[in-house]
Amino acid sequence: MKNFKKILIGAAVAATFAGVSLAHAGVSLNAAGATFPYPIYSKWFYEYNKAKGVQINYQSIGSGGGIQQLTNGTVDFGASDAPMSDEQVAKVKDGVMHFPTVAGAVVLAYNVPGVETGLKLTPSVLADICMGSVSKWNDPEIAEINEGVNLPDLNITFAHRSDGSGTTNIFTNYLTKVSVKWAGSVGFGTAVKWPVGVGGKGNEGVAGLITQIPGTIGYVELAYAIKNKLPYASMKNKTGKFVEPSIASTTAAVAGAKMPPDFRVMITNASGADAYPICGFTWLLINRSYSDAEKGTAIKDFLKWYLTEGEGMASDLYYAPLPASIVDKVEKKIEMIK
Repeated sequence: MKNFKKILIGAAVAATFAGVSLAHAGVSLNAAGATFPYPIYSKWFYEYNKAKGVQINYQSIGSGGGIQQLTNGTVDFGASDAPMSDEQVAKVKDGVMHFPTVAGAVVLAYNVPGVETGLKLTPSVLADICMGSVSKWNDPEIAEINEGVNLPDLNITFAHRSDGSGTTNIFTNYLTKVSVKWAGSVGFGTAVKWPVGVGGKGNEGVAGLITQIPGTIGYVELAYAIKNKLPYASMKNKTGKFVEPSIASTTAAVAGAKMPPDFRVMITNASGADAYPICGFTWLLINRSYSDAEKGTAIKDFLKWYLTEGEGMASDLYYAPLPASIVDKVEKKIEMIK
């Protein structure tokens, strides 16, 4: 009899823990948005499914698409590297909150025959390339800051995004801060009227153009450059130091961020001596309330999971994890979801 009671107690305990781990099993969530964090998000969603049994179907369609689908109510949550404007937020029926996940570097990847590594760029030269006033790789402006590099007499092709993109928002926000001419004629946003260049869809599309066309330079998230084995330039930062994009230099940029209560902040052209200047946060866009209580609970559980488990996976995929000070603030905000 005693043994039977032990079996019953053991079974009850096992069932309790199974209930905890499988509380949301069978729930399926749909999400869409930024391509910038897709490498880390695909990892997170896979690992979370293994741990909790929740399926998260993510469409990597660009930040603009993610914001639009969230606004239309066709996804359970969105993702963007561009914080939504007050006007955009007001259009979301069930409200929306921004949850920062990681920070990443937007790098200038290139395909220049004979220049396998070591290219350096300044803010002014980069702006001139993007505006078309510097159109040859051996232009004196580029040669001056790349002494000893054998720059070819080759036309520059600039590759940019063709879709609404948070990566574009980060990149053009930076250009607007460092170039008066760019700020006055092009500006920044998820989509701009590019003076020159060819467009590709998603970070994947831009990386593909760089790979395929000799003489091309374009902006992609660091993980995409590494995945495609593309060299990328060091940028002269606000303090005058040439800095290579990396987890460490992205973390240095994050360190100087003054995070507002709603988490909507840009960190381009950070002032730290070791900060890479073209960095940004990426956010999950979560409704303030969910009519489907099961989905709402599963989303809250995932948010807690990425803060406690997912952040530790960021560095392996070339993203900078959130500092503890920001994690604490995000944890408190999760409880505001109804």
